[in-house]
Amino acid sequence: MEFWAMVAHESDSGIVLTRQQVDEGFLGQGTVTIKVHYSSANFKDGLAITPGGGVVRDYPIVPGIDITGEVVASESDDFAPGDQVVAHGYGIGVSHHGGFAEYAKVPDEWVVKLDELSTRDAAALGTAGFTAAMSVQALLDRGITPDDGAILVTGATGGVGTVAVDILSGLGFEVIASTGKKDAGDLLSELGANEVIGRLPEDPDAKLRPLAKAQWAGAVDSVGGKSLAYVLSCIGYGGAVAASGLTGGHDLPATVMPFILRGVALLGIDSVNMPIEKRRDLWSRIGKELRPQHLSTLESYAPVTEAAAVLADIKNGKHSGRTVLGVAGEF
Repeated sequence: MEFWAMVAHESDSGIVLTRQQVDEGFLGQGTVTIKVHYSSANFKDGLAITPGGGVVRDYPIVPGIDITGEVVASESDDFAPGDQVVAHGYGIGVSHHGGFAEYAKVPDEWVVKLDELSTRDAAALGTAGFTAAMSVQALLDRGITPDDGAILVTGATGGVGTVAVDILSGLGFEVIASTGKKDAGDLLSELGANEVIGRLPEDPDAKLRPLAKAQWAGAVDSVGGKSLAYVLSCIGYGGAVAASGLTGGHDLPATVMPFILRGVALLGIDSVNMPIEKRRDLWSRIGKELRPQHLSTLESYAPVTEAAAVLADIKNGKHSGRTVLGVAGEF
């Protein structure tokens, strides 16, 4: 069986994403074969086609850390042809061929069966949306409720941020959305943000205070760096920050004051290696009580053959929300 794929090749001039015909043997090992309906565009996919991106060791690779589609063959009793599924995390798209191809082959312990969500909705959510749901669930598990106060979302126009705003609003939280994009207010308000503010801290050159005025009961942070340090200093007593990103840097110029004087918790969010049973349980919740209410508002669509251009926009900060990459019928 031969089919089409977008394959990233490394050369002396850089990394090129090329439309290429491959066969089933190219896909490597796996127990579940999926006819891919959709993938999506993520910052990590952009790194996969960026020289020195640091996420791919060996080329060629089919990028696409998100796979949604229909099972066409299975060696596992847990899946049968016709099942609608999503797969993401682990090595998909970085060390194992991913979703930018008409077919994908992965281990069954990486696959989640879809019940409430369509394959398009699952792709619109993807890794970023799943990370947002993980972040919200972590705050809920901490015991934070809408009665405790507002929740801040940093990087609010990104994939994680937009979905987090949507989910939190649907759960009844007051949501404060922080973004550096001045024209994003209408989008974030439509997703449910009660207030839209600029990047934090407002003065990036000012020295951070160990403890600032308590402003929020919790936060979903996908920025990291100095922004995360500032946010931690502004969380109220017993609050928490769910942190999943480092677009603002990997350093954390903070002190222990928020932790030992206000009992604030820093909750690390990693969607790559989450155990499959917990992953399946959370996807089930995303289809129900954690389901975003405005997916059609925050998503856009492009054929997978245009993935390189979409990923360039993400890398250059010109992208908001989530982009579904159509695979089936788009080559």
